[in-house]
Amino acid sequence: MTGKEHFLDASVVHYEWNNAIPPRLEIDPGDTVVFETRDASDEFFSIRSTHEDVMRRVFKGHPLTGPVRIRSARLGDVLAVHIVEVVPRATFGWTNVRPGRGLLPESEFNRPFLQIWDVSDGRFARGMRDIAVPLEPFPGVMGVALDDAGSHNTAPPRKNGGNMDIKQLTAGTTVFLPVWVDGALFSVGDAHGAQGDGEVCITAVEMNARITLQFELLRAGNLPEPQLRTRGLVSRAASGPQYATTAHGPDLYECARQAVRHMIEHLVRNRGLSREEAYILCSVAVDLKVSEIVDAPNWIVSAFLPEMVFGGG
Repeated sequence: MTGKEHFLDASVVHYEWNNAIPPRLEIDPGDTVVFETRDASDEFFSIRSTHEDVMRRVFKGHPLTGPVRIRSARLGDVLAVHIVEVVPRATFGWTNVRPGRGLLPESEFNRPFLQIWDVSDGRFARGMRDIAVPLEPFPGVMGVALDDAGSHNTAPPRKNGGNMDIKQLTAGTTVFLPVWVDGALFSVGDAHGAQGDGEVCITAVEMNARITLQFELLRAGNLPEPQLRTRGLVSRAASGPQYATTAHGPDLYECARQAVRHMIEHLVRNRGLSREEAYILCSVAVDLKVSEIVDAPNWIVSAFLPEMVFGGG
């Protein structure tokens, strides 16, 4: 598959799904686009930002680069998006705890906390004690326009893709998006340098990025929701020893909460982290897994921590 290469900067972004937004670029199937994207704060945070800045940020939607119109794409087709490269576009990233947001309730985390990460070497996120989290960057938001008219919030994932936050959407993965309107009208943003499955404090290593994608059009695929094909599930972080906490019960959501609480307790007690640091590390590096869901009345959720993050890179 060959085609032209295009470039789309982040000087103009949009903050909603709306099929009335005119395309910034029109391409043919087979073409490649290099997107510049803004981080989830819309570049509000800087390397000098503090904990107090967390509550000053106003979220109006993920800043998305696009839309891109794919010529000849029609309702019922499938847009195959091949992820070629995702790299940082700045020297830093960030993760925050914002009271009332994320998996754990405000009663447990009632103070804002901001972690600034150094991602300048392109390999690790550093800045929290001796921790080095391997960078495995991916776009948190990728999607096409919806067939429903009007403005739609970017926060929840939808049938068009959107804010899926699937950490396996790294270079080498292909995501298959159902086309809901003519031209598809694809947009991308919210790049993450590293994230655990679950993104439990509601932010990953958020960063500005340069994202290279190649587009292929598959006729009449009629997918109900996005699907993907990865090149494998073994990440850099998962290549060594892991420590896991477990939680059982009849409610998977509560099991997930409890598994994370146990991991936070482990990190505070055995690794000397503050509770806020532990919560952030869970969000950027700990993978939640549904380990068992067939032996009623209790199910098991496990939280896996790659211990290589403590090696300092």
